[in-house]
Amino acid sequence: MKAYELIQQLEDEHWRTIKTRQIKDLIAALSGLYLEASAVASEANPGSTVEINIETVNRSSADMRLLSTQLTKGRADIHNMELGNNQKTVFKQKAQIDPNADYTGPYWLLKKGSLGVYNVEDPNLIGKPETPRALMATFNLEIAGKPISFDRTVIRRYSKPDKGEIYEPFEILPAATASFKDKVLLFPDGNAKPVPVTVVAHKDDLEGEIEIKTASGWQVDQPKQEFSISRKGEEVTLNFMLTPPATESEDYIYPVIRINGNEITHQLEVIPYSHIPKQSVLLPAEVKVVRLNLEKAGENIGYIPGAGDNVPESLRQIGYNVQLVEPEDIQQGELNKYDAIVVGIRAYNVSEDLKFKQPILMEYVKNGGTLVLQYNTAGRRDRPFTQLAPYPLKLSRDRVTDENSEVNFLAASHPVLNFPNPITKKDFEGWVQERGLYFPDEWDERFTPVLSMNDEGESAKSGSLLVTSYGKGHYIYTGLSFFRELPAGVPGAYKLFTNILSIGKKNLKKKPNIKG
Repeated sequence: MKAYELIQQLEDEHWRTIKTRQIKDLIAALSGLYLEASAVASEANPGSTVEINIETVNRSSADMRLLSTQLTKGRADIHNMELGNNQKTVFKQKAQIDPNADYTGPYWLLKKGSLGVYNVEDPNLIGKPETPRALMATFNLEIAGKPISFDRTVIRRYSKPDKGEIYEPFEILPAATASFKDKVLLFPDGNAKPVPVTVVAHKDDLEGEIEIKTASGWQVDQPKQEFSISRKGEEVTLNFMLTPPATESEDYIYPVIRINGNEITHQLEVIPYSHIPKQSVLLPAEVKVVRLNLEKAGENIGYIPGAGDNVPESLRQIGYNVQLVEPEDIQQGELNKYDAIVVGIRAYNVSEDLKFKQPILMEYVKNGGTLVLQYNTAGRRDRPFTQLAPYPLKLSRDRVTDENSEVNFLAASHPVLNFPNPITKKDFEGWVQERGLYFPDEWDERFTPVLSMNDEGESAKSGSLLVTSYGKGHYIYTGLSFFRELPAGVPGAYKLFTNILSIGKKNLKKKPNIKG
């Protein structure tokens, strides 16, 4: 305590603040002083009241008294009690949450940013590892007759039979949050689609209104709807009919929840990993909406899963009937019902069975089918399996990481660049993260390289899209990152991938959708 008193006499405020914090930590550690403020609930809303359990233990023979405790912006509760050696003291105190309290999600994610830049309203927060907690407890003590105060963050402590005591952050959340089922909604024509919006209550007896805000040209039938949720943690899903504009368009729509005059535009993502503190991340609630003028030939797609991607769902959004085909289910003659077979990313890496099904896949192509192989690493020189294609094809580590790199057409008249959707360089704008990866660098002369691209300072890479005929059908290998572009709603990627699936089908009659 003598050192603490001397530090308070320092004239340099900067060092006085730092050393005061350090000496307080040292005093608490040496005396075994345990101070805790635990909320009875894991979360609260701005303007609400929450009960706090205050606990103190003096694990030493030091002369200590608890003079008072105070919660953020609340009155001080006077105690003036002795803290005896190893005697636990527990009492309750109510906290009134500031109606203007900041939410406890990461401050750099609360507002929508731009590419590589976060949008932070309060510049004083920039650089802080966490959003400062809205509710703190101050313990005013007297140790050896000298006054000293300790601040503690209010937490949530509870127990489970299988895990014991669990400590979690106490969080300030809005009264409700809203989220969309999908991150991207695609409209391949002018027809309206239902847009489900889920509202989650973070308090009991919640009543309010939700409105869908749209961009110019997009129309919502009955944009405002009322909702009522009786219990905290429950949710309700409301459907809105969204009609796209007549012409191609990319934009965002977002929900606005109104409760007692307050507007909320956030969605909540909870990360409950057991090896880190629970994270409640508040993000701007929105969904990307894309109107495409898209033509396609063929309806039924078989998709062989790979290492995991969202391409099947993306294709369903533009009207394809997509069925997952597991490698063990690939049988002779069973694939003929599909207009095209698409192999997922790295499928040959994660499925040992797939290489034994290669003769069946090649027979499917030979009989008139279309097989599209997305990027794999199984054909690299350090891997034994090389029979990915009907003709010799060697994969490399070639890639193009700049998503804005120029794309040149090596075969401008090729069907994949013309039917049923004309492809221009504009269709390679707005791509995300990269162009592609693991391009072949050697291939048989019967393959047609369609595109060329490169990162700055590197040689041109021509293996991103290779097409060949085999028998009556077509085989396509592509290292283009469709597994990134399609879920991101990139219009040009959809047009190009649709052309790939449509190859050789100009005169194909529409098949009925397959069942199952």
